[in-house]
Amino acid sequence: MARGARLLLVIALLAALLAVVLQLYRLRKPRLWTVEELSVYNGTDEGLPILLGILGSVFDVTKGRSHYGPGGGYHHFAGRDASRAFVSGNFTGDGLTDSLQGLSSSEVNSIVDWRKFYFERYIFAGKLIGRYYDSQGNPTKYLKGVEVKAKRGAQLLEKQKSEEAKVPSCNSKWSQQEGGEVWCDTGYPRLVRRPGDIALTGQVSQRCACFQEDELNKPGLVVYEGCDHLSKSCKVN
Repeated sequence: MARGARLLLVIALLAALLAVVLQLYRLRKPRLWTVEELSVYNGTDEGLPILLGILGSVFDVTKGRSHYGPGGGYHHFAGRDASRAFVSGNFTGDGLTDSLQGLSSSEVNSIVDWRKFYFERYIFAGKLIGRYYDSQGNPTKYLKGVEVKAKRGAQLLEKQKSEEAKVPSCNSKWSQQEGGEVWCDTGYPRLVRRPGDIALTGQVSQRCACFQEDELNKPGLVVYEGCDHLSKSCKVN
């Protein structure tokens, strides 16, 4: 190969290498993204990093390509902000959205916890212009509202844990052959409404807790169907 041709080849290789380095630098340096720009980094092009958004924060998740790339269990998050899906489990159509409308404070708090996870495990690549950040990269009123709601959810969850700690939970086991069973080492099993559930999740649920005999007349305590009033263990479906 002639000396001039070799020189041109070296220059071309250096130019290509410089282009890759500049591309990586741009991605490592936090910046503002549009929805259209983010959609390109969805893992379908192996020559590009994989990015995802959550609550408007963009992260480089390339090191998890096996999970976020095509065929991976989390590929539906790549190249978009699908914040809602982190708690809804709806990974199709309207479920892949950044809107949190109608979610409970507990669910919003879970999404904020997911954002914390990405800050801790992956590279922060910038902010997504739209619902959560304006064109200058400033937090929107929507994001501030989400964070207030999440904080409220965290406070309610701690309050619920504190209240439930006052009355021990039942022991439980389940097998396909024998079904389920709950029991108390001390006290008697009763179904009781979980405090704060309406505010946390928008729904009412119950848990099994152990009450002493002199507490069994408290309002709201429910005996398991088919279980004796003073039985320390009950079969459950």
